[in-house]
Amino acid sequence: MCRIFAAVISSGDVASTLKIGLKRLEYGGYDSSGMATIADNSLIIKKGVGKLDEVDSVVHFDQMKGRIGIAHNRWATHGYPTTINAHPQVDCGSRVAVVHNGIIENYMELKEELIDQGHTFKSRTDTEVIAHLIERSLNAGDDFVTAAIKSSKELQGSFAIAALYNGEPNKIIAIKQESPLLLGIGDGMNFAASDASAFIDKTDLIIPLEDGDLAVIDNLGYKILRIDSGKGVNRDFVKLSMKVEDISKGIYSHYMLKEIMEQPLSLRYTLELQSVYLDVITELMDRSRTVYLVGSGTSYNSCLAGSYIYSKIGAFPTIPALASEFGEQYGRALDVDSSLILVSQSGETADVLKVASLARMRASTVLGITNVVGSTLTRITRAYIIQQAGPEIGVAATKTYTSQLLTHLKLALNIGRKRGKLSQSEMDDYTTAFELLPELTEKILKGVYNSTKELAENLSGTNHIFFMGRGMNTATAYEGRLKLLEISYMIATAYSAGESKHGPIALIDKGVPVIFVVPSDETRKTMISNIMEIKARGGKIVVIGQDDDKELMEISDKFIPLPSMPDIITPIGYILPLQLFAYHMALVKGLDPDKPRNLAKSVTVQ
Repeated sequence: MCRIFAAVISSGDVASTLKIGLKRLEYGGYDSSGMATIADNSLIIKKGVGKLDEVDSVVHFDQMKGRIGIAHNRWATHGYPTTINAHPQVDCGSRVAVVHNGIIENYMELKEELIDQGHTFKSRTDTEVIAHLIERSLNAGDDFVTAAIKSSKELQGSFAIAALYNGEPNKIIAIKQESPLLLGIGDGMNFAASDASAFIDKTDLIIPLEDGDLAVIDNLGYKILRIDSGKGVNRDFVKLSMKVEDISKGIYSHYMLKEIMEQPLSLRYTLELQSVYLDVITELMDRSRTVYLVGSGTSYNSCLAGSYIYSKIGAFPTIPALASEFGEQYGRALDVDSSLILVSQSGETADVLKVASLARMRASTVLGITNVVGSTLTRITRAYIIQQAGPEIGVAATKTYTSQLLTHLKLALNIGRKRGKLSQSEMDDYTTAFELLPELTEKILKGVYNSTKELAENLSGTNHIFFMGRGMNTATAYEGRLKLLEISYMIATAYSAGESKHGPIALIDKGVPVIFVVPSDETRKTMISNIMEIKARGGKIVVIGQDDDKELMEISDKFIPLPSMPDIITPIGYILPLQLFAYHMALVKGLDPDKPRNLAKSVTVQ
């Protein structure tokens, strides 16, 4: 997720204000930064690749003139991190400048249409189409606001946009659709930003914009219009209590919690993966005799869940494999008929990159799923998908795990369709299930926050915790266990519940806690049998289950209820309470969940 900031002031040059705001927003973008201002009716643009201070040392943002400007920290989703792909993006005549956070789903169709009409594109970004759409409308005689409204109506996807036009040099237009954007109202100065941290030192009065809002701001005030009607609306002010020192984490005490709670938004972005990339990966998978899903740590757990997902949705077998063991286990079996989907949040995981080198030497097709444009994985794979979860600072992966799962789900739906394994009704049902995720995730996170905190307090004195699941949610048990041991250093074991009688049950004694993941799917009946076996030996039964499942409630010592959801998305829904449980356990033990000992965000050595 990128971050945008726009400001207009009554006197002086706005560049220093923009730079301070960008610095506070830097947690939301790593690969490039840029600004645009207007002075003497001309656009001034400076941008570059790298963190803000690195770019500033070269381009010297403070030297930009003008009382009005827009700025951007980029986390690339379309186009590699290069200066030409950095924001702001401009139109053909460099009269319109745009910064954007979000995903324009239909940008390729719009780009082709605009090229046919004579527009020249310079970047590989989806954002540039916005500038050209506004330009087209201006060329037809529309004013800036009308042009922005018309252009917005053509966009599909999620976006927070700030735009300048040198023909109307005293106003900024800000547009919101499914990406965060709010106004800051000051004395002789006004702002628009992805996050109030950008202007918290200037004003504590904000107006959160709603989807479909277009705001016009200048130094004297603002107005808000509805895109669909063009009519003005009123929005309520909110007074902030946030302090400057709190800004990088917003209202949250830790990055891990912030990123857990961001999952409704990160999943919304992943829902908007471009179909062209899904189609390319699907085509290459379908040509292969054998497809391996390869990852490490959390990414491996997503591969394990993925192996069930591809089979259930697409009737398509895949082999999940640990990157560190892949060469010894499968290396000699690779050939030209093999494909590998390498999954790495950072795109820099050493074990995963080693597998890529081995596969390429054996003429296998190497594909990727990662969260970082421009990472090594994107450069060495034949095709890749950027999962679009936004930057993840906490060492323990949370939102990137669920976005990886959703990426697998979308690929599986695509391959099921391509192979003729799904009826139209089934495809519609799956699509509807996926689209439920942002709202469902938000409901779950709010609903289980307190109960997972109580569970952590209750179990903090135990020596060993077991996690058990079945089917797709075997991976959920594994990932829940991994989160707990990563940040609370507790001994934890995860098993498929069907394996409990093959060893783990020998460790069950009075009071030993076992956390069962039990959605109301085809595994529920056998899971209840496994629960009763553990209960008979004195184990403490903790169940995560559907909120109307009275039988599970009765046999549990602690029950964490989740709302009903389609079976296929339960690996996403049911991991959420386990992420919060691990977070709360770290706090109970006095540990910093953002800085677990001996661990790094990206493992770049084998």
